[in-house]
Amino acid sequence: MLVRRVPPPSEAVDGHGDWEEAQASLGVRLPADFKALVETYGRGEFCDHICVRTPFGEDNPVRLEADLLEDYGDSRAMFPDRYPYPLFPEPGGLLAWAVTGSGHHLCWRTVGPPDEWPVVVWSRDDDYEEYPPGAAGFLEGWISGRIVSEAMPNNQADLVPWFDPARELVHVYVVLSEGERPYPERLRILREALAPTADRGGFVSPYDGSRQDHFATVDGGWQLTYETAYGHQIRVAFPPEDSERARLAVLGAVRKTGCEVVRLSTIHGSAAWQPLP
Repeated sequence: MLVRRVPPPSEAVDGHGDWEEAQASLGVRLPADFKALVETYGRGEFCDHICVRTPFGEDNPVRLEADLLEDYGDSRAMFPDRYPYPLFPEPGGLLAWAVTGSGHHLCWRTVGPPDEWPVVVWSRDDDYEEYPPGAAGFLEGWISGRIVSEAMPNNQADLVPWFDPARELVHVYVVLSEGERPYPERLRILREALAPTADRGGFVSPYDGSRQDHFATVDGGWQLTYETAYGHQIRVAFPPEDSERARLAVLGAVRKTGCEVVRLSTIHGSAAWQPLP
């Protein structure tokens, strides 16, 4: 089961509401497993990639709507070969229940009873893959590696899977001097100072050796990237109420690496960090 692999959040953002009203608005009943998925996880991202569309929430930017025909109808009229499936609310049409960071749609093919709707991965390159019914089952299979999608490869399969609930985050960039210690040692010091942390993957350039390492604090869910790919810096995202605690923890960890803070920039949010005395 999905909840055994990916712990759900304490609160499902945009995960609860009037299902009868939502279904009446769509003009179709929804699969039972999808309702349970929404009520358990709500809006957010699985493994920084898949965002489930929920039918609830006034300010929900990924609201579950029958919008594919409106969005792609004109394109289909010009390039019909790219659209082998009808688009909901056309009979048997695709209805998107999730979107990805790569611009893919995870859809149901709305044929037969709702609990028997197949899952269709529709890539931004107009490639299609069809899988057995069940949104939650597809997610569990993709996360575990049991389902291998050519259109949507899982590049995080070797990491412990995670779910980040949707929430307001402040983003601060901490630009650093180089320091004397090598990069791997600085990364180790940072993660030990902020422990416990969870690995979120990374990247090393084959050309110049520049790199990015992503991780998150287990307790607060702060999201961090330590990198040299776009300058030597730490990017950190945290809830506004954690600003002072995050400032003390992150800048204290930086001090342990032997590096100096060159510049502090708030990219998104109102928190203005000051250097440690």
